[in-house]
Amino acid sequence: MSVSRISSRSRRLNKAQKLSVAGVSTLAAGAVAFSLVPHGSSATAEPQAAAAAAPVAYTGSKTTSLQTAGIEQNSTAQQLVKAADAAKAKAAAEKKQTAAKAEAKAKAVAEAKSKAAAKAKADAKKRSAGTSSRAADRKPVYADNLDGWIREALSIMHEKKIPGTYEGLHRNIMRESSGNPRAINNWDINAINGVPSKGLLQVIKPTFDFYHVKGTKHDQYDPVANITAAANYAADKYGSIDKVDSAY
Repeated sequence: MSVSRISSRSRRLNKAQKLSVAGVSTLAAGAVAFSLVPHGSSATAEPQAAAAAAPVAYTGSKTTSLQTAGIEQNSTAQQLVKAADAAKAKAAAEKKQTAAKAEAKAKAVAEAKSKAAAKAKADAKKRSAGTSSRAADRKPVYADNLDGWIREALSIMHEKKIPGTYEGLHRNIMRESSGNPRAINNWDINAINGVPSKGLLQVIKPTFDFYHVKGTKHDQYDPVANITAAANYAADKYGSIDKVDSAY
């Protein structure tokens, strides 16, 4: 066989082989395509149902998770609101309690001050009353002489509202007895009648008894009793011992 025939056949075989390979490839591609294409409605629906089911399942899972998260968030928010309300109520209660304590303390302080002031006032009043009482109970001491007798008599006369002055008493005493509390008149008409005049201001017994000043001794010779009785008599007869300048 010549070389040219061999080459020509080789070229023909190669071309046939190429066609054969191409045909096989085409058939293979068609078979593959045929196997992938669904046959009938059921074949078509199943992939569609499967495709549809997958997203729905995924979507459902995601929705459930979001709903759960929403519930949890809502619950947490409610808890926070409740906690805030509780804290606010507690703060208000504590504030009210603090205010009540402050008011109670202020009231207690005011009451203590009031009681202290009342006690101080009562103590001052008591001391004043005690001082006055002691002053009233403490009788002044008068000298046991003419000056002391006149001054003590004037004190009693002032208390009993019997008019008279130191000058009026002293003047009449010096005229009647020269200041002798034991002086007695045994020669005048009163002596003749049995009721002689006695004492500093020379009063007779009936006059002394009638005009005796309560609180003094019932004794004609007692200086103070004699002076106050005579001054009481003179006030009744003349208006005051100061107006007497002679026998009365």
